[in-house]
Amino acid sequence: MKKAKQLTHALAATVLMGTGLLVSTTVNADDLAEIKERGVLRHIGVPYANFVSYIKTDDFESLSGLDVELVKGFASSIGVKYEYVPAEWNNVVGKLTGQNTFYANNEFVWGEQTQVEGDIIANGATVLDWREEIVDFSADYFPSAVWLVARADSPLQPIKPTGDVNKDINIVKSLINNKDVLAMEHSCLDPNLYNLYDTGANIILPEPGRKLNEMVPAILNNDAETTLLDVADTLIALEKWPGEIKVIGPVSQDQRMAAAFRKTSPDLRHAFNQYLTKIRNDGTYQKLIEKHYPSVFYFYGDYFTKSNETDL
Repeated sequence: MKKAKQLTHALAATVLMGTGLLVSTTVNADDLAEIKERGVLRHIGVPYANFVSYIKTDDFESLSGLDVELVKGFASSIGVKYEYVPAEWNNVVGKLTGQNTFYANNEFVWGEQTQVEGDIIANGATVLDWREEIVDFSADYFPSAVWLVARADSPLQPIKPTGDVNKDINIVKSLINNKDVLAMEHSCLDPNLYNLYDTGANIILPEPGRKLNEMVPAILNNDAETTLLDVADTLIALEKWPGEIKVIGPVSQDQRMAAAFRKTSPDLRHAFNQYLTKIRNDGTYQKLIEKHYPSVFYFYGDYFTKSNETDL
């Protein structure tokens, strides 16, 4: 049944990518050659953690982050200018493919057609199975996982790791029956991805417009006792609110983050992977990680000492 559902999704994606998106992709869905001719690489990003920090007011604009520097470097390497395209979690895929999508009832759902506005998504995007049916990811370049985080005054206590992540996940899930858990749909913190509605937890979804970096302030404000949080945001939160939160344990397997490309842009993806290999070999990548996520080495040191060879 699972394979049949996956096949149905793949066929639906193929049909929609080839018909419903025909107008937008043929006009705007460029690959490497067209981007070089245009002279601009459009980076779609959702402000998130230290991957993309974007602030714009009437008289001020600021853009920084790991993925901003990464994509700027890539744009320079292929000889084009860099352009940033701001997005939100509910429209970021649509700005790349021309069709909005979201995850509900354990499957992805096609939304409305929209205008293609960019060429690459890079904002600490987690590689998820349902997303891989819609976009092609680059080689991964940052580790992740989703953890349950609680206020320091919560009676919940961090679990003792068993050495088996599946057992650890089950232990964490057993602790949240009747507990308030803040989560966010259309992101890597979507409770549907981890079957959290089956745990007996009281899942609280934030009001529209809340950012991922606002999840910890929400539980500190007593909006909920706990929240889902991924590795990147947890590392930042532990530094920003020392002694005020604690990590209870994992609710997901280990995950990876990567840049996303249209399935009609294989040459662009290939060039990006080549760039990743280059900066891993020349030390640029290591310096970027040290600049934006210095504490990640304490938790995922093995990830950053793996082979520099990138899957092209």
